[in-house]
Amino acid sequence: MFQTARPDPALPKAEAYRDLLSQAEGLFHGETDAIANAANLSALIYHGLPDLNWAGFYLLREGGELVLGPFQGKPACIRIPLGRGVCGTAAERRESVLVPDVHAFPGHIACDAASRSELVVPLLREGKVLGVLDLDSPLPGRFDAEDQAGIEALAALWAAASAA
Repeated sequence: MFQTARPDPALPKAEAYRDLLSQAEGLFHGETDAIANAANLSALIYHGLPDLNWAGFYLLREGGELVLGPFQGKPACIRIPLGRGVCGTAAERRESVLVPDVHAFPGHIACDAASRSELVVPLLREGKVLGVLDLDSPLPGRFDAEDQAGIEALAALWAAASAA
């Protein structure tokens, strides 16, 4: 059985993300199922990073709609149109969106009123958007450029390891 380990809180953030990336590589070894890999990565991130209240996937479906995928946290919004909210914006722009205060983001979709900051990274393969990886925190300003780089690396690993 695979055992995940929460990174040491004393580690520099970049090193903690290297540890998470190494654990994700182990989880994905020999597995190409996108849903299974998304479920494991959601759990790894949720239990491996401090101060999160949600971590999970929205997967792009026909018709340009993001549909809720595997996640950890409270029940969430099920469908998000491209261009709406932080998730829809990240998918439409094909770039990460880091929001220190969700209440200041025009059109923010509040699935959990406790969320105060958000980081959404698009899932890309060969230029095609597969969905987004979404992290929420109850703390304002929880995410920074190091978090963005770390989550982008994890998202790229998922996209490379997982069949569409």
